[in-house]
Amino acid sequence: MTRDINAEIKQEISGNKVVIYMKGTQQAPRCGFSAAAIEVLRSYNVPIKDINVLDDQEKWQAVKVFSDWPTIPQVYINGEFVGGSDIVREMHANGQLAPLIDKAAK
Repeated sequence: MTRDINAEIKQEISGNKVVIYMKGTQQAPRCGFSAAAIEVLRSYNVPIKDINVLDDQEKWQAVKVFSDWPTIPQVYINGEFVGGSDIVREMHANGQLAPLIDKAAK
């Protein structure tokens, strides 16, 4: 049976309020950008689904095509692509991320 990687990605995004495709895991990030993004997300005390792209090269490539975003990490909130590490940190700093997370937490 052939793997439908886009269906997997859609299921992960629709089945979880906050999703991060990252290098490593929440507990053990494997790059500075992933570490910075997960640190911001964890500050909101909401459940986060982390997907370690280092464990799945096929998904690593597919998620970049899926989102039309070339880098990892990638953050999705309420099924919507938010951005990568710099965007998440910027939105956190200027107060734009909190309302998205609050809405996801309900």
